[in-house]
Amino acid sequence: MQLCINPTYEHLREWICSLPTIFPTSGTVIYDARNQIRVIEHKGIPFNVKRFHCPALPNRLIYSTLRPPKAVRAYHNAERLHTLGIATPEAVAYVLMGNGLIQESYLVTLQVPYTRNFYEFRYHDVAGYEDIIRAFARFTANMHIHGVVHKDYSPGNILFDKKEDGDISICIVDINRMDFGNKPVGMETACKNLCRLWGRRDFIHALSEEYAAARGWNAQQVEQRLTYYWEHFWHFKSDADIERIFSR
Repeated sequence: MQLCINPTYEHLREWICSLPTIFPTSGTVIYDARNQIRVIEHKGIPFNVKRFHCPALPNRLIYSTLRPPKAVRAYHNAERLHTLGIATPEAVAYVLMGNGLIQESYLVTLQVPYTRNFYEFRYHDVAGYEDIIRAFARFTANMHIHGVVHKDYSPGNILFDKKEDGDISICIVDINRMDFGNKPVGMETACKNLCRLWGRRDFIHALSEEYAAARGWNAQQVEQRLTYYWEHFWHFKSDADIERIFSR
């Protein structure tokens, strides 16, 4: 076992070391595909524990010798994002298991209270969601100004909540693939980074306007480039394709 623990949570070392043993029967499963995520409460605190699947042999060799495993990258990326003031769940620890070669790995973070994600825009028009889109555009612009690109910027990895007073909080998850540059992200890269989002043309229009305003760019030019990458990612040939893919 190899592990790294955030000093704030050193008092949880024994519990963290036990995770490979207790994980299969603990907490509540909230995601179960190639990887599995469970919310496990310990000492009154809910933790998000992600178990990464056992890589194929070539990747086991790579992750054991040449490149940090996903759990390690996600842990350190969370630290870097917090340093930049970009919201993501706080990293608590990572645990690596294997005999010579990595077999499985675990990432532990605090469980954030956000209950919504951007898949909602598959089913809704912009009306009534303008403030959420504006907040998201500013959040993304700030991230890009800091030179940060989330390489899997898809709807399920963008969490948010809106309080009764109208305050909107946004954070990003699944952060093992990130680029940290030393200068602000340019227009082409920025628009390409947003192309996986779900929604219709009115969503892209509203997002482009607010993002362009935050970056001091021409809104029509941003919308043109974002639309180009969005249409190519989803293979749209007509508005009928948009309705078919983002069906209500």
